[in-house]
Amino acid sequence: MGRGDLTNAEWDRLASFFPRGGARGGRWSDHRRVINGILYRVRTGVQWRDLPERFGPWETVYKRHRRWSADGTWEMLLSRIQAAEDAADGIDWDVSVDSTAVRAHQHAAGARKVSPAAVPQKGARQGTNQVDPSAETGRPVGGGGQLGECLGRSRGGFTTKIHLAADGRCRPLAFVLTPGHYGDGPQLERVLEQISVSRTGVGRPRTRPNRVLADKAAYTSRRNRRYLRRRGIPHTIPERLDQQRHRKNRGSRGGRPTGFDSERYKKRNTVERTINRLKGFRAVATRYEKRAYIYLGTVTLAALVIWLRT
Repeated sequence: MGRGDLTNAEWDRLASFFPRGGARGGRWSDHRRVINGILYRVRTGVQWRDLPERFGPWETVYKRHRRWSADGTWEMLLSRIQAAEDAADGIDWDVSVDSTAVRAHQHAAGARKVSPAAVPQKGARQGTNQVDPSAETGRPVGGGGQLGECLGRSRGGFTTKIHLAADGRCRPLAFVLTPGHYGDGPQLERVLEQISVSRTGVGRPRTRPNRVLADKAAYTSRRNRRYLRRRGIPHTIPERLDQQRHRKNRGSRGGRPTGFDSERYKKRNTVERTINRLKGFRAVATRYEKRAYIYLGTVTLAALVIWLRT
């Protein structure tokens, strides 16, 4: 086993969720070897063609990562592991929200302005147009130029922004991608709407944190506070000085001061530490993928590894 490969314990937790393979004429032969190859690339950021030979043909590794990014396999694995942790009461539901900007490599630019090529369905013969429907419906919206592929302009070049929510144990619960120049505050609702941890037994998935913590620079708007109150989510978000002056200048019409617990707010560093963990994977810290849905799959796989090893 190489450094960074799945351990036996980690593989045992994932093995039952993969499609069966290895049968005569079957497509899948060795999931573990291919996944270790994908992990090697996500961890080191090397080009797909430079993967060591012990992982098999690089085309197989790349195509499987591309397919599973399109059909939601990585998201399914992450949700299963989160559900198991929640069943064991292993999730701290004091959730912190923040974002991080990721520089895009020059190879990430230049995607065609048409829909990405369809992923062939498993078992389809060459020369046919048989397509797995889930591979088309499960991918994020893309193919619309720079904004459609979540590439934003900045003085340093192209950037992509990861907006994420982390639990109290520095693990990503949910995340969304936007172009790098998009603001953080308007994405709070999108990030919280992505939180959905399934129950192991009966019942609906859990979608509401015990508390939300966020910084005042981006998330202190009235719209965000109204949204959190409407959902019944307690929140700890400082109020900016200009907002305090504006409220006091309006007198009784300015409303009551927002509640703020400085001791609880100290826990907000968990999302910063989560970002540091994600950016420990070089293919996350720098975006190389042209398509946003493939980069989202890369981020999801990195989050899955964090959950397995925390």
